[in-house]
Amino acid sequence: MNNSFSIFGLNITYYSLCILLGVIVAYIVIRKLSKKHNINPKYLDDIIFYGLLCGIVGARAYYVLFNLDYYLNYPNEIIMVWHGGLAIHGGILAGALFVYLYSRKNKLNFIELTDIILPGVIIAQAIGRWGNFFNQEAYGMMVSRGLLEKLLIPDFVIKGMFIQGNYYLPTFYIESLFCIFGFILIMIISKKTKKIGIPTSFYLIWYGVLRFIIEIFRTDSLMLFNIKIACVVSIISIILGIILIFKKEKE
Repeated sequence: MNNSFSIFGLNITYYSLCILLGVIVAYIVIRKLSKKHNINPKYLDDIIFYGLLCGIVGARAYYVLFNLDYYLNYPNEIIMVWHGGLAIHGGILAGALFVYLYSRKNKLNFIELTDIILPGVIIAQAIGRWGNFFNQEAYGMMVSRGLLEKLLIPDFVIKGMFIQGNYYLPTFYIESLFCIFGFILIMIISKKTKKIGIPTSFYLIWYGVLRFIIEIFRTDSLMLFNIKIACVVSIISIILGIILIFKKEKE
């Protein structure tokens, strides 16, 4: 599969394009939601710009850390993010840490900020996952074409999942689809609820459950010994989301 194209001699990968498109849509969503909250737009612009940089570095560092043997042998590839290898959990953790420190410095409500930011994050994830399609990565177990057709997977996705003579489960597609559903729901919640923390709780639980299930079928998961690290992070995410809901219900 062709995963890049050229404009005026400049080579552009579809992976990078998907990430960029996700960032643009996320920015639009975040700015739209910010109108409901009395937050200086300058703060949001700072958070989006620097949070994005931290997120990219964190996503790459996380991926490299769990593939350290490979990158110690090929250190020049560490910066080649356009080849793939951005772990969303690493990006979220690094971005969240920046937002927390920024909120402390500027006396802002951290959870209120995550309520605004996370709807943008989940739609960016939905779009960014298509970069995995073009790179033919983040897929699941070997399956039959018949099964993919029964699952109503689009034909162009099925063709893209025909790799080295076999068909594979497009877990990236399933995750993207449910991230879109999650985005619709979190936007409805953000519009209807007045309680700070509920959109954040929803994201933590929704994506936690989704990613845990997806990881069961993925064959290229990041591992810690014999444990899929994404499953561990997902469980922690779900627990944090539930705790936040109970905490907000008592307020």
